[in-house]
Amino acid sequence: MNDLKRQFHLKRLGLLFCLFLLLTSFCAPAAEAQTRVIVRDSLGLPGVNLSCLLAGCKVVTGLGDPNGQLFLVTFPPLLDPVLGLLRLNLQTGILSVEIDQLVNTQQAYADSTPSYLTDKAPVSYYGSTVWHGYVFQPGNQLIRTNQTHSAFNATGAGITVAIIDTGVDPTHPVLKAVLVNGYDFTRNVSGGSERADVNTTAPDTSSGQTGEVNQRTVAVLDQRTVAVLDGSQYAAFGHGTMTAGIVHLVAPQAKIMPLKAFSANGTGYSSDVLRAIYYAVKNGARVMNMSFDFSSSSPELARAISYANSKGVLTVASAGNDGKRTTVYPGGLPGVVDVASTSNTDIQSTFTNYGAPPVWMAAPGEGVVTTYPWGTYAAGWGTSFSTPFVAGTAALMLGTNGSCSTSSHVPWGLAVADYIGDLDMGFGRLDTYQAVLACRVLR
Repeated sequence: MNDLKRQFHLKRLGLLFCLFLLLTSFCAPAAEAQTRVIVRDSLGLPGVNLSCLLAGCKVVTGLGDPNGQLFLVTFPPLLDPVLGLLRLNLQTGILSVEIDQLVNTQQAYADSTPSYLTDKAPVSYYGSTVWHGYVFQPGNQLIRTNQTHSAFNATGAGITVAIIDTGVDPTHPVLKAVLVNGYDFTRNVSGGSERADVNTTAPDTSSGQTGEVNQRTVAVLDQRTVAVLDGSQYAAFGHGTMTAGIVHLVAPQAKIMPLKAFSANGTGYSSDVLRAIYYAVKNGARVMNMSFDFSSSSPELARAISYANSKGVLTVASAGNDGKRTTVYPGGLPGVVDVASTSNTDIQSTFTNYGAPPVWMAAPGEGVVTTYPWGTYAAGWGTSFSTPFVAGTAALMLGTNGSCSTSSHVPWGLAVADYIGDLDMGFGRLDTYQAVLACRVLR
């Protein structure tokens, strides 16, 4: 018994020492700011309230986990964050403590404007009128989306895809009919719109020009609107509307749930990402698109992903845009379909990460034309835009074959991809037709 007690105390001291090192590295440069911490308490809200009373912290909100044990707490600027957190970790019922990381949507540099971005010829597409360049762009033809719709009558009907991102423009004529109610975790209001981040009227796209509005997007906007978005505070504005538009392109009758966990500058907190994951599972999402990354591992993120997978939710995430063999999260977590980027000629993109461990697969991620706020369109570069091609295909697979299991059949169906002679691209470049066919065979 004494040996067991000794082992317990040694383990506790080891955890506290690791926590000390973590906190000094995270907190030392920001002594004037509040310290945000994610806490798991086995005693629930009463327990964490008591722990914060003793440790000097404040409970901000629960994070939505099914057991009601996970909370965001803050320490005031005047309190030494290291001592406060060590004191919190010693309280009865505290199971884990981790820093609330600042997370980023992923960035990649834009190439020249593709000619098909300004192909505005009207085309009827599942109840809305869209630009010809959107439907018939090279990447969409490469993965054989239109052929898949025709051959299998697969449109994603009955499936909801959660988009954890900067929000979605709820007034976009291409998307508004397929949106279901989401949530804005940055403001704690329902909806999930990113339009609240910018105060400007709609651009006149009839005479719009292509303007580079951030590092990875070229949008068809008038000069007045480009000027409004000129600044780092809008570096990721439109990102969520763009990822949603790609999901819709592939799965035009799937429902889209906008979950805004990021601001227009592309940053957000891991606590809001966790809230979004638990919200998506609770509210019926079957697929989750995550075009962002954590630079370091998060135990609570891994736990949330594992929970989503256990409830039959397929999680799809981008591999990152550092151009390295490296792991980012959630893409590198078990159970996540990790997506890299390829060009429209099936060459590995120079900006894409290629995973360690290896990525699962790749999809087009260069010059992808998709929806953009104010009813217009943009072209994007990055694994952010490869990922929704795969998420949309997963929705097709689930919608066309109800017995296709998210835990086994869908990832392996997606793996029936086009090998492009590059082992760094996992199973190869996405082929939507082969994926849906494989899922039907696995019935």
